[in-house]
Amino acid sequence: MRSTAVTRTITKLAVATAATGALVATTGAAHATARTPDTATASHAARQTAAAVCTVNDNGVNFRGGPGETFPVLGKVNAGQKLNLRGQQGNWVMGDLWGGRTGVWIHVAYLNC
Repeated sequence: MRSTAVTRTITKLAVATAATGALVATTGAAHATARTPDTATASHAARQTAAAVCTVNDNGVNFRGGPGETFPVLGKVNAGQKLNLRGQQGNWVMGDLWGGRTGVWIHVAYLNC
């Protein structure tokens, strides 16, 4: 009798383990699917990363405190200066100068992004 009880206990444990494993596998697959970006999202991220750095294309280019000529000039940069792109409003790009000020605005005519 004792071996029958042990066998039943082992069988119940095996069934419970199999059910739990199936649940974990299903839940894990759902999470993996939800976290995997689709091709369009991955392509957008690649384009965004590729365009994240701009280079100033002229000397004596003003950078400003806002997106327009009415905003104060904060300084000047020369050709070759890099800018980490953070945003754009109309024809004005906002970003962080490498080794310099952050949150500055430069007209797109003076940038290669």
